[in-house]
Amino acid sequence: MPSTHASIDLLHPNGRIPGRSPVAVVDIGSNSVRLVIYEGNVRAPTTLFNEKVLSGLGRGIAQTNRLDDKSVASAISALKRFRALCDQSGVEEIHPIATAAAREAINGPDFVAAAEAALRCPITILSGADEAHYAAEGVIAGFHAPNGIAGDLGGGSLEIVEVADGRIGKGITMPLGGLRLQDMSGNDVTKARAIAENYVAGSDFAAVAAGRPFYAVGGTWRNLFKLHMEQSGYPVHVMHGYRAKVAEIEVFLANVAKGDPDKLPGIATISRNRRSLLAFGAVAMQAVISQLKPSEIVLSAYGVREGYLHSRLWDEEKAQDPLLESARELSFLRSRSPIHNEELVDWSTRTFEALSIGETPSEARLRKAACLLTDISWRAHPDYRGRQSLSIIVNANIPAVDHPGRVYLALANYYRYEGEFDTSILDGMGSVVEPRLLYLARVLASLFRVSYLLTAAMPGVLGRLQWKQDPRGGFSLVIPRDLEPLLGERPEARLQAFSKIVERTLRFDVR
Repeated sequence: MPSTHASIDLLHPNGRIPGRSPVAVVDIGSNSVRLVIYEGNVRAPTTLFNEKVLSGLGRGIAQTNRLDDKSVASAISALKRFRALCDQSGVEEIHPIATAAAREAINGPDFVAAAEAALRCPITILSGADEAHYAAEGVIAGFHAPNGIAGDLGGGSLEIVEVADGRIGKGITMPLGGLRLQDMSGNDVTKARAIAENYVAGSDFAAVAAGRPFYAVGGTWRNLFKLHMEQSGYPVHVMHGYRAKVAEIEVFLANVAKGDPDKLPGIATISRNRRSLLAFGAVAMQAVISQLKPSEIVLSAYGVREGYLHSRLWDEEKAQDPLLESARELSFLRSRSPIHNEELVDWSTRTFEALSIGETPSEARLRKAACLLTDISWRAHPDYRGRQSLSIIVNANIPAVDHPGRVYLALANYYRYEGEFDTSILDGMGSVVEPRLLYLARVLASLFRVSYLLTAAMPGVLGRLQWKQDPRGGFSLVIPRDLEPLLGERPEARLQAFSKIVERTLRFDVR
């Protein structure tokens, strides 16, 4: 007798966005060879698979002008594996790109030919100008309206380029990558600092860089600031968007540049094969700070790879907000009704307008994202939905949101479940988010708590609700008469809790 229970379709899982074809970037750099497979080339790409091999193609090239045979063998072996992984993952487009080491070495053409044979597809050799352009495009892809200087530190070179108002300005490339600095200085950090200072001083970028954010791209800088994050006890463990004021890192950089990396506090968080270049990343950053005088350093997990893919999008796709697109994807994959979440966006907009709850454009953007994310933890045990929302959102791989924004999004959804606005849950995150965003998180969470009791997380109700000024004072939430059975003691209690937070007199009215 057949089972009456609904079966699970293992052939058509819903854990991925339907209709997307995997795309891969193979990044053949001077220090690492990396494969990143993305779910699709969209405004906010999600990584399906990521692997790197530290082949060190650029090691010794400053002295010999040749790629080391052992490094070449390591890279070719990795590329053969990467091709097999692409085939296994159903990748339809592979974009191999090569940077400084492959383009500069005298045996670079032989290596590229062998690499193309391993990958079974052509490789694009990026010029220094190309690297600068795509690094800047990566910053544009990963941040909301970035305005400053992007700097991409690879193994063989450092690219610096201006980014403003969605446009990419002038850029230059300098032979200041971590491996290159190590080789040119004979592994002498003091000499490396002098070399870096000389090149950056001659870059003629000080006039456009002073007093503006510097967006730091590249694995060495990411690991350097990961160490800073660990030493400072920073509570949000996400590198993308991590910000450090110049005055806060000068002593840190000096300590990294002069000390044995294995003796640095917190060094256990950094993989051993990354430690040898930390000092050279530090002196490169010291040169940037002393010569360009940026206002702050902002870490970017988006770089040349993401910029290369972003450049291939249509203009209409580039114009999308990557934060909202990421939130919509999570809503689709994890919530009970994505349509209900879209209705929450409109409902919260109408509520804030009707009750004169002021917002900046940036705050309104965050509110919309919070609405889309509000139901992603519904499958968790009821006692832990709030904490799961907090953890998922703070640590989510979502672009174009700074760390205060992450905390706001997380708290709006944490308090939507917990109700009690206990600040002890912050565990240090209060140092990241300002009181204004904490207040707005409480307001939105309280509105969610009213809304969900009236909708059961299903669409079709919120669009029929209206706020009206009440002749008796305050505002009435007008409920159509056919929806009156949805009212009761709990919705009334939630409405009055919302009333206290927004400091308005609120009541239900059935018409």
